[in-house]
Amino acid sequence: MSDAFIICSGLTFSWPDDTPVFEDLSFTVGGGRTGLVAPNGAGKSTLLKLIAGEYRPGGGSVSVDGVLGYLPQSLPFTGRLTVAEVLGIAPVITALDAIEAGDASEEHFTTIGNDWDIEERTRAQLDRLGLGDLSLSRRLDTLSGGQVVSLGLAAQLLKRPDVLLLDEPTNNLDLDARRHLYTVLDDWNGCLLLVSHDRALLDRMDRIAELDQGEIHSYGGGFTAYEEAVRGAREVAEKNIRNAEQEVKREKREMQQARERAAKRAGNAARNIKSAGLPKIVAGAMQRRAQESAGKADETHGSRVAGAKARLDEAGRALREEQKIALELPGTNVPAGRTVFLGERMRVRYGERALFDGVDLVIRGPERIALTGPNGAGKSTLLRVVGGELAPEGGETRRADGRVAYLSQRLDLLDADRTVAESLAAFAPGMLEPDRMNLLARFLFRGARAHLPVGVLSGGERLRATLACVLCAEPAPQLLLLDEPTNNLDLVSVAQLESALAAYEGAFVVVSHDERFLAEINVTRRLRLSEGRLAEY
Repeated sequence: MSDAFIICSGLTFSWPDDTPVFEDLSFTVGGGRTGLVAPNGAGKSTLLKLIAGEYRPGGGSVSVDGVLGYLPQSLPFTGRLTVAEVLGIAPVITALDAIEAGDASEEHFTTIGNDWDIEERTRAQLDRLGLGDLSLSRRLDTLSGGQVVSLGLAAQLLKRPDVLLLDEPTNNLDLDARRHLYTVLDDWNGCLLLVSHDRALLDRMDRIAELDQGEIHSYGGGFTAYEEAVRGAREVAEKNIRNAEQEVKREKREMQQARERAAKRAGNAARNIKSAGLPKIVAGAMQRRAQESAGKADETHGSRVAGAKARLDEAGRALREEQKIALELPGTNVPAGRTVFLGERMRVRYGERALFDGVDLVIRGPERIALTGPNGAGKSTLLRVVGGELAPEGGETRRADGRVAYLSQRLDLLDADRTVAESLAAFAPGMLEPDRMNLLARFLFRGARAHLPVGVLSGGERLRATLACVLCAEPAPQLLLLDEPTNNLDLVSVAQLESALAAYEGAFVVVSHDERFLAEINVTRRLRLSEGRLAEY
């Protein structure tokens, strides 16, 4: 394993409006594979940009040992570029071609340097990523989004980097492309820092680094081991809270009992002094000593109560707030024998190419269908046909009475200028306001959060708002269509989506390449669309 590393010391960074992102952040990433996790908006991508040198820190330092490769989420490529240009090998290929044609100019040898085997290395790298059939002269605007991402990774790997930064590398990748990526990273022996919400990929990491409240905590093992560690820490924190609560109650009870004993003693002492007929000066001194003794005892018990409360506060800070959606959605129920959608001999073309032709699809009852297939096969188009948004050029379609809800990858169903509460009121006008607010609280929009405009919400918040409006609309949807719903969601938001779908009792079709997600939502049927044919498997 390489001894390459990343060192960040006292890192400070703020946005131009002085909103702080990091303050005095220090950590080291050594050799091996490290997965970086945190909620959306915590600064994961910003941290990678700081390490890559795209952003300059306001304070502190970043040190990278060795050659750096960096694959951002948004690739800075235009459609006019060729594969060779994206890979950064076009000048070398041109020089090799010139020498082969008999031009022995010195500039060609300078351009080539030690890269005489560049074509062989490039072909080997493209093969490993499932791109072996790509011509080096092919333009990017003829490739799928997933192919462009894989090509961007190939360009970084050709640099032979010691340190590799990857930001959500499986976004837009189909299952085959993801498997190629997994294989490449399994063989990686440098320093890898990877941001991802792909749990299957995170499970292949050597360690998980969690960015939490401006600090990084490291956990050995992959994502499953990290989840177990977090779960164990939560159980310990909950136990500590219970113990601390009992301690506060006990100290308060003992303080009250001590006060009652002191008051009783003071009363008895006053009666005894009076009956003894002692001089006033002596009696007064005795009363002062009794009051001082009672005050010291009260101060001691008060200090104990304050200490117990402090320990309770500390235990509470150690407890992570669990962001779970808890729902019951009986209104979405679909009888088992009901045909929700019937499509026969459906045909759709894209330009001169037939996306699919002669495709049959029947959706009955509360089926949970996963629709998979390679990028560009027409999965999103088929969802639009099922939902009635697009009419097929041939064949027949029939839908049962009842609402069909479609969630696109863009999460653009809600009006950005409306608040979350106003959006739900538009979808469920018959619901009383107290019921709407209670429902939004179960979707984790409590208090003022329910009155934020949709346009200012994060990706995870917008997903929750959209789910609240769609799943609780009047009438409730009988068929739910979801297109890559986990793309660009953090891990907490994915878990919230899973819990919402667990409560949904209607039929749904979901396009996803996330196998862990498909397993968690209890898919009952799998369909694969490939080369114009829809097959069950």
